[in-house]
Amino acid sequence: MSKSLALKIFAPLAVSASILGAAFMMSSAPPPAHADIPVPAPQAASGLPVQGGLPSLAPMLKPVLPAVVNISVTGEVEVQSQLAPFMNDPLFRRFFGAPEQQEEPQEREFQSVGSGVIIDAAKGYVVTNAHVVENAKDIKVKLNDDRQFEAKLIGRDPQTDIAVLQIKADKLTALPLGNSDGLQVGDFVVAIGSPFNLRQTVTSGIVSALGRTGVSDGLGDFIQTDASINPGNSGGALVNLRGELVGVPSMIYSRSGGNIGIGFAIPVNLIKSVQTQLIAHGSIERGRIGLVGGQEVTPELAKALNLPTSRGALVARVLPGSPADKAGLKAGDLIVSANGRELADFAQLRNIVGLLRVGDKVALHLYRDGKERDVSVTIGKDSGATTATSGGQELTPRLAGATFGVVDDSTRDADVDAGIVVKTVKPNSAAARAGLRQGDIIIAVNRQPVTTLEEFSKLTSAKGQLLLQLRRGQGALFLILQ
Repeated sequence: MSKSLALKIFAPLAVSASILGAAFMMSSAPPPAHADIPVPAPQAASGLPVQGGLPSLAPMLKPVLPAVVNISVTGEVEVQSQLAPFMNDPLFRRFFGAPEQQEEPQEREFQSVGSGVIIDAAKGYVVTNAHVVENAKDIKVKLNDDRQFEAKLIGRDPQTDIAVLQIKADKLTALPLGNSDGLQVGDFVVAIGSPFNLRQTVTSGIVSALGRTGVSDGLGDFIQTDASINPGNSGGALVNLRGELVGVPSMIYSRSGGNIGIGFAIPVNLIKSVQTQLIAHGSIERGRIGLVGGQEVTPELAKALNLPTSRGALVARVLPGSPADKAGLKAGDLIVSANGRELADFAQLRNIVGLLRVGDKVALHLYRDGKERDVSVTIGKDSGATTATSGGQELTPRLAGATFGVVDDSTRDADVDAGIVVKTVKPNSAAARAGLRQGDIIIAVNRQPVTTLEEFSKLTSAKGQLLLQLRRGQGALFLILQ
């Protein structure tokens, strides 16, 4: 199966309320009076806790279940225009006699459910998946004892699919955080969540694989497990037999949308890093080093470049003035390890760099012209990160409702390596009515190329008509703003 086809059938695990009509709500035992986790029960020869003289997961689960919560979300999403996507281009609208002004985007209300894990009982912090609370206007957290609370969104990071919520409640139970780096293939794990809104559902399995990359467009590698997880498990808990959180289920591989034994969870060590930044700043300051790659190293290419191996991250381009450029990296370098971790491809390098903070150093071991080299690169600020965005209202009222950032390593591709990316577009805003969509890349304003927010601000703040030249997916179009 090709990679492009495989990615299309990975499904996030939040579940729409529209498919829950037949779901039954399960009752739960009341939580303990405090957040302390009891000492685990004696272990059987099998390694499992013992209850009634038989191996059982019940002693481990008893203190764990109150820490896993149900999350319900209501919000609004934009409904696709009745016009075909290419009709967003004003030239096509004129050619087919469509109205010059685009139809005002329509919205519909949605309801969905997912799961979450309490990670701080004293402060009420709950970790879940970013896609669970996407476009949310109202978030409710329901506890094991049926208490329900309005939740505040502290921050979300779509690239790692992690979000942090906060509730004001007492007598909460937090789940201890384990060490996902200590996991091994074959370790027993237990998944807990609300599949199809069936709260406090427990399934068991093993760690099927570790370090899975390329299963999403975001950052990070995943724990693969055959523990049964389904829509609604998103943001729940994957725990080891000590009752420690080792991962958070995020997506499944499925042709039907149901479980077939291939699920993926975000490792808890990644969650620890991201949730700390989200709690402190509400967003992630993502770093970069300025490398463009992605080409597979075939044996023939390795021979042509005088490389001793075909495993690693092949550098196709080094951006001028970037940290990688200043460190002396060159196109054709094959990076075989980063911070001591061996690399199979460029995606792994991107994951490692993308999860480091600005100012950190990454030690790269590489081959150039058949010779080994060691290079240290200081992570630079990603000019396209959430912290480096500009609101459309600040530029011109014609762009109100949108936020913009500079094309970065995560949005750059072979055709567009510079420009202004549309980060968000608020439905029914001036920017939405003008035809802008999230993910659009603006490469020129009034026929003048733009590569920085400063250039974009200067050009869009000018009076008179604005002609925006865009890349949208694999296509290109112009938008006129009066």
